[in-house]
Amino acid sequence: MKNTKIILFFLTLLSFLSLPCNADVYRYIDKYGRVIFTDKPEHKGYKKLVRTWKGWVEQKKPQNFDWVGHQKRYDATIRSIAKTHKLPYALLHAIITVESWYNPNAVSRAGAIGLMQLMPETAKRYGVINRRDVTESINGGSRYLSDLLRMFNNNIRLALAAYNAGENAVKKYDNTVPPFRETKNYVEKVIKYYKKYQQTMG
Repeated sequence: MKNTKIILFFLTLLSFLSLPCNADVYRYIDKYGRVIFTDKPEHKGYKKLVRTWKGWVEQKKPQNFDWVGHQKRYDATIRSIAKTHKLPYALLHAIITVESWYNPNAVSRAGAIGLMQLMPETAKRYGVINRRDVTESINGGSRYLSDLLRMFNNNIRLALAAYNAGENAVKKYDNTVPPFRETKNYVEKVIKYYKKYQQTMG
């Protein structure tokens, strides 16, 4: 059984590495537990993956989760923390929407957890003990975002790119949005929700 698992691991790795660069990546796990990666999904069982500095994660809305209800439930907390850190509350809402759809138990395969999907290192840096705790997650993510905005001269797009791909990736590409499809999509999605929430959240 151990040898079989090792063989499956290497087959999975080879199939993943053989995909074309910049291609969309989809993953399917069959009934035998075998993992298949492809850039051409054959049926709806394939799940699209997106690449972040937090690792490869599935791109999807949560099923059977009342994210709108949670959005309303956490609104007062988000507004309060946004005011504390002098951030637009609509921007925090937008980031949380894209990162976790307001699910405090959201976990990426790379280990990012909570509303603002904090990695262990980021959580430790900002004193977040329980990443699933709503207030701690929003506060830690907000402090990180504030630092990124200061780092990139209040350029929201660069701060969002750094939140997604890591600040070093933005610096590596001469303080521009890194040429990663997922990061570009992430920035555009957050900006889209930011503009929407600016209009709809009084």
